[in-house]
Amino acid sequence: MADGHSKPVFGIIGGSGVYDIDGLTNTRWETVETPWGEPSDQLLFGELEGQPLVFLPRHGRGHPRPPTELNYRANIDAMKRAGVTEILSVSAVGSLKEELPPGTFVVVDQFIDRTFARQKSFFGTGCVAHVSMAHPVCGRVGEACKEALAESGIPHHIGGTYLVMEGPQFSTKAESELYRQWGCDVIGMTNMPEAKLAREAEMCYATVAMVTDYDCWHPDHDHVTVEAVIKVLLENADKARALVRAVAPKLADRAEPCGKGCHTALDNAIITAPDMRDEGLLDRLDAVAGRALKG
Repeated sequence: MADGHSKPVFGIIGGSGVYDIDGLTNTRWETVETPWGEPSDQLLFGELEGQPLVFLPRHGRGHPRPPTELNYRANIDAMKRAGVTEILSVSAVGSLKEELPPGTFVVVDQFIDRTFARQKSFFGTGCVAHVSMAHPVCGRVGEACKEALAESGIPHHIGGTYLVMEGPQFSTKAESELYRQWGCDVIGMTNMPEAKLAREAEMCYATVAMVTDYDCWHPDHDHVTVEAVIKVLLENADKARALVRAVAPKLADRAEPCGKGCHTALDNAIITAPDMRDEGLLDRLDAVAGRALKG
């Protein structure tokens, strides 16, 4: 983690096109090995107006990996090893509310995790930890995103609950109506366990959800064409690049460490007594939990 005098390193996890940012300099794709297996792709390192930036294509370049098969632990570990301190997730979602039409960006502040086939923690037998997820995103990064969206003129909504489903199939209409009754705002397949793992790795994490269409609850859903969805996706990618350009300098101005506690999330989370910890697991935790385990 960066100290109080170091510039934070801005990490982006997103889809195709987001890394093609005007003004991104000194770029290089680099393989980062992790003890959790291979991440989705190489990491793109660069600078944006002097701000260090690292990008990871969540599904790999060309989108070969489905949500359930993503190695979320390797992705977050690789970002941590790359020096990333703050992560912005940009994710395509469906809308569960009439007032969030396609093209709207939602700065998410809560999640409901409905996934069931994914590895959700770096910890386990031999080193048990329980981090708080009451507030699952970093308010500091979220505030920077709010300012950047307003300045960029991008239609947006501040605050919202993201229902994370397993996929790869989309919801049934009954499920979609249920999630609306729960008060959810958007639905997608990727941000869990990503947010949980980022918290365990003591990294700031925020999500900007990009609405592509209404979920199947909407009476017009069946009339949406593939061409219309692709048009929104391309427009959203343009907006996402504008967002990254605007938010990067704002994060550079934020002092370290995070005042919201993201960078010290493990201080009271590790339960296993030191003499009962598994050395093999500790070796795998060297990047994500090294600060806390050495303390």
